[in-house]
Amino acid sequence: MYYYYELKNQFLKSPEPVGLYPHARRVGDLLFLSGVGPRERGTKIIPGVEQDATGKVISYDIEAQCHSVFRNIKYILEDAGSSWDKIIDVTVFLTNMKDDFATYNRIYAEYFKDNQPCRTTVEINCLPTPIGIELKVIATV
Repeated sequence: MYYYYELKNQFLKSPEPVGLYPHARRVGDLLFLSGVGPRERGTKIIPGVEQDATGKVISYDIEAQCHSVFRNIKYILEDAGSSWDKIIDVTVFLTNMKDDFATYNRIYAEYFKDNQPCRTTVEINCLPTPIGIELKVIATV
């Protein structure tokens, strides 16, 4: 029999979810992470994103966003009793595949050189906040 529980409000380093959902849910020995972006905890700051007074994105640095997303994933995994080396599947959402894939792929290779989970990368036209990348991860516990 499988059991599950949601991991809420116990993440000390990762940013708060932007909606009504948990960062992670454990089912048996699997940990399912909700989509994780590059925001920083306790603020609406998005590393690598410059916005005008109306909130429109003026420029963004996909490299800074990638590093921040990977750091947030690491924080959530550790707070949930897992670790980076236990990631088994990654779904990556990019808002600009043409311009950002090469940079993202290079940085991804740095972070996943020792652990190579299954991966799917898709382009979408936008995300709920003005970010260029979001990851959905499955790991073991």
